[in-house]
Amino acid sequence: MRCFTILGPSQAGKTTLLKALSELDGRPTVADFSDVLTVREFTYLNEPWAGFDIAGGPDYLGHAGEALAASDAAILCVAPDPDAAVLAAPYLRLIEASGVPCFIFINKMDLDEARIRDIVASLQAYANHHIVLRQAPIRDADGHVVGAVDLISERAWEYQEGKPSKLIEIPDDLHDREQEARGELLEHLADFDDHLMEELIEDREPPTDEVYKILAEAHRDNAVIAAYLGAASHGNGLTRLMKALRHEAPRMDQIGARLGVEAPLAIGVASETRRHVGKSTLLRALAPGIQHAAPLAGGGIGNLTGMDGKPANEPLEPGTLAIAVKSDHLEPGFAYTADGSAPLPGWTRGRAPGYARILMPANERDDARLSAALTRLAASDPGMETEQDSETGHVVVRLQSPIHMRRILAKLKDEFGVEAEEQPVSGIYRETITKPVDTHHRHRKQSGGAGQFADVHLTVRPQGRGAGFAFDETVKGGAVPKNYIPAVEHGAQDALQQGPLGFTVVDVAVTLTDGKHHAVDSSDHAFRTAAKNGVREALEQAGPVVLQPIERVEIHVPSVYSGSLVALAGSLKGQVLGFEGHGKARGWDVFQALIPAPAKEELFQALGGLTHGTAWFEAQFDHYEELHGKDAEKVRQARAEELA
Repeated sequence: MRCFTILGPSQAGKTTLLKALSELDGRPTVADFSDVLTVREFTYLNEPWAGFDIAGGPDYLGHAGEALAASDAAILCVAPDPDAAVLAAPYLRLIEASGVPCFIFINKMDLDEARIRDIVASLQAYANHHIVLRQAPIRDADGHVVGAVDLISERAWEYQEGKPSKLIEIPDDLHDREQEARGELLEHLADFDDHLMEELIEDREPPTDEVYKILAEAHRDNAVIAAYLGAASHGNGLTRLMKALRHEAPRMDQIGARLGVEAPLAIGVASETRRHVGKSTLLRALAPGIQHAAPLAGGGIGNLTGMDGKPANEPLEPGTLAIAVKSDHLEPGFAYTADGSAPLPGWTRGRAPGYARILMPANERDDARLSAALTRLAASDPGMETEQDSETGHVVVRLQSPIHMRRILAKLKDEFGVEAEEQPVSGIYRETITKPVDTHHRHRKQSGGAGQFADVHLTVRPQGRGAGFAFDETVKGGAVPKNYIPAVEHGAQDALQQGPLGFTVVDVAVTLTDGKHHAVDSSDHAFRTAAKNGVREALEQAGPVVLQPIERVEIHVPSVYSGSLVALAGSLKGQVLGFEGHGKARGWDVFQALIPAPAKEELFQALGGLTHGTAWFEAQFDHYEELHGKDAEKVRQARAEELA
């Protein structure tokens, strides 16, 4: 069996395209493996095929990456609009990073009158590989596409609704344009074959079979991208595309080398957890020996079923797809050997998740169940990451978008029986002090028996931004015994956990200058309590201010939108650091800026609208910066209400 992944922007018609391809030569087997992935198995000219259809939209690039890793070829389905080429840029970038040979299908040609050359040129702006046009459109008097000329065989085909295309003579008004387009195709292919180059130089017509062979080899070697045209909803252009896949897509023996994994037995394409069924993992066998109970990834394979739901009782043929049930050790995103697994390359995971939310169970008793469910979902969703909030202990979920969050909440409820609530990530602010303060605090407590006594003199002073906490002592004459000094330091640190403004205090130094002790009533606890209370009193007098975190963001953006990001960064009170072309992805820039962390969500929303969902960002903490004026007062009031 040979497999391909079909992907592209929303509304490009890729689902319609896969359906039409799978029905060219019989009835396909259709399996909606998950809400993201549909698999269609079919035969074409007596050969078995499978197509992976990934839901449209940049949210699903990670799922597309894992499917591409298990594929022999990729089909990029695009709309016939030069201005919409930028929407295909994230998919072209992913495909080129994968090394999987790509076929472009310009769909819906019946609805548009755009010049094919303009469409290809717009796509070329985002592709390192040269895109060669395989067909020239035939248009009627009104400019509508009614057929196509194969630029290698020079045969013209007229589309017929509900019937195979009809072979016709090349229209007279198309001869010059066809010859020009064919000449460009041959010139590009000559880069891969010296004999063809000689034929062109000597003005000799190369044999059709020779040109087909050169293109097939170049395509299998991932040296070019060929573009085809048609209208999937009318069945136009499908046979030419499917024949190209059949002759030019490489065999699966290249997958291991492409992934950098030696002799893999199978790949985990995707997984899904269903209530009352458990976890199911979609596998593609790459070598003999995949069957029930056989060793894979260090464990035995559970039950195997085909995409038609029937048990797979015989060993899988290499290339075949199957669903493993009761094989919890098999995770997607890995290539498996018998006794181990290797993670797929980083490109398979798509873009870094930038939408962060805290998730809490609607019922407190579901806390453990929520944590376990999120762990399982994150293992099967390459666009999802989880971590624990350091202040609240709640789970922080990082996702691709609010739509992605709605999907996760629905899965938690439907598949795990856990209802969860989301809220913004809090606790990102800090506070510090602006002036030094000397303080004296005596802790004395008598309640029968041994009492508590500790007396400390402290100097609390601000440090440079990012210096953190420092402690020292200048006590003389043993006023505070050495064995109690660590307790004083711990007490000072306790006080910094929550300052007078309600936030963690940073960049503060504390010096123990003097004190007193009692031979009977002094203890570590007493000195820790004294230091804690003393530092708290000092902080209130030391001019506390709110600090907001500033993050360094790297925005991956198509170059056509880079100029707009300068104004966007300014509107978010950020600082532009500059931008430069991406080193590997053509037509992309990496835009760098410093942005207040609270503005990240606004950046996320604005970036999606400004770039039509094509751009994304990665952020890392850089430093803290004092917040002034009304912004600081607003944060103080919100924190006070939160703690009330």
